[in-house]
Amino acid sequence: MPTLFDEIQIAAERIRPHVVETPLIPSPALSLRTTASVYLKLENRQHTGSFKLRGATNKILSLSDEERARGVVTASTGNHGLAVAHASAQLGVDATIYLPESASPQKVEKLRRFPVDLRFVSGDAVNAEITARQVGEHEGWPYISPYNDAQVMAGQGTIGVELLRQRPTLDAVFISVGGGGLIGGMASYLKAMKPEIQIIGCLPINSPVMAESVRQGQIVEMETLPTLSDGTAGGIEEGAITFAACQQFVDEWMLVGEREIADAVRLVYQTHGEVIEGSAGVAIAALLIRPQRWQGQTVAVVVCGGNIDPAIFDKIIAE
Repeated sequence: MPTLFDEIQIAAERIRPHVVETPLIPSPALSLRTTASVYLKLENRQHTGSFKLRGATNKILSLSDEERARGVVTASTGNHGLAVAHASAQLGVDATIYLPESASPQKVEKLRRFPVDLRFVSGDAVNAEITARQVGEHEGWPYISPYNDAQVMAGQGTIGVELLRQRPTLDAVFISVGGGGLIGGMASYLKAMKPEIQIIGCLPINSPVMAESVRQGQIVEMETLPTLSDGTAGGIEEGAITFAACQQFVDEWMLVGEREIADAVRLVYQTHGEVIEGSAGVAIAALLIRPQRWQGQTVAVVVCGGNIDPAIFDKIIAE
C-alpha cells in the first residue's frame, strides 16, 4: 500500500498539467532582518490564489471514472471552495458546494463564476460541512475535505517537491497551520528527503488549535478568537489524519499576534508588491519573532495564499 510519501510523488506528476509551479523568490528585506538567506514560496500566485488547488485537484483526479461521473461535494466559503470549484470545472466534474447563509457576498460572487451548484444552509460553516457530508453519503457523491484526506494532503505536499528542486540547500521551512493538511503533507515529504530540515509550524495566538493539540497529545476542542488569519482559524476534526503527521514531523510551533500578522502582510506588499492574506502573514511573522536565530541559514517561507478582503487589506496598508 503506498505511503503518504509515495502518494506525494504520484501527485506531483498527476497534478502537474493543472497547477502552477509557483516561484521561489529571494527576499532581500527579510534576509537583511534575519541575516539569513530567506526565500518566499509564492502560492498566492497559484490558480485561485492559494495552495488549496493542489489538494482539491489531486483528490478529484484520484477518484475513479465512476466516482467523478457522479460528481463531488464539499463545504467552504474560502480558498478550499474556490479550489474545488476551479478543479471540478477544469476536469469536467459536477460539484456541489454547501455554504452558510451568512457567507460573505464577495466570496459567494467568486464561487458563482464557476459552473457549480451552490446550496445555502442555515447556521454556521460547521453546519454546512455536516450537511455536505450527509448529502454526499446519501447521493453517493465523494466528499472533498479541506485537509482530512490522504489525497488532499498529498496534493499539498507537492509544494515540498518543488521546494527541494528549487532550493536543495534549505535548512528550515515556515508553514502556516490550520487543520494541518499543508504542513502534514509538506513535512512528510521534506523529512523523508532531508531529515535534518527544520519544519516550523506557524499559528495565530487567537487560534492555536493544532499546536495545543500536539502539546496535549490529543486533538482538543477550544474556543478560538477572531483573527486576520481566517484561513487557518477553527477546530480540527476528531480523528483527523493530519494530527499524526504534525506530531511526528513538526519540529517547533510558533504563535504570533494580530499586529504581527498585519505588519507581515504590509511588509511583503511594501517590499515585494505581493498581496497576501492573513494566513500567509502568519508564517512571515513567525520568522521575525527571533530573527537572529536563523543567521547564516537558508530559509523558505510558504506564502500560502493571497485572497484577502480588499477592505481589510486597504486598512492594513494604511496603518
